[in-house]
Amino acid sequence: MRICHAAIFIVAVGLTGSAAIAADADHGEQLAKRWCATCHVVDKDQKQANVDAPPFAAVARKPDFSPEKLALFLLDPHPKMPNFPLSRVEAADLAAYIASLGK
Repeated sequence: MRICHAAIFIVAVGLTGSAAIAADADHGEQLAKRWCATCHVVDKDQKQANVDAPPFAAVARKPDFSPEKLALFLLDPHPKMPNFPLSRVEAADLAAYIASLGK
C-alpha cells in the first residue's frame, strides 16, 4: 500500500514539476517578435507599434499581472487581437517572456 502511495506521489510531483518548468521565456520572445511586434512593443529595441496596443513591459508591470492569467487570455484572445492559434505551451512561453520584462 505504501509503495502505491509513493508511486502516485512521485508521478504527481513529476507532472507538476514538468509543467512548472515548461514555460520558456526565450521561445516566448521569438513568438512575440514574430506574431506580436506588429501591434505591441515587445522589447526595448523596438521603436514603433500600434498606439492602442500596450507595450509588453507595461503589461508585465500591472499590479494584477499574472503569467497564468495572461496565458489563459492568450488562448482566447480579446476581439481586437488577431486570432493566432497558440498552443498552451506557446501561450505559457509568451506569458513567461512578458513576465520577464516586468523585472
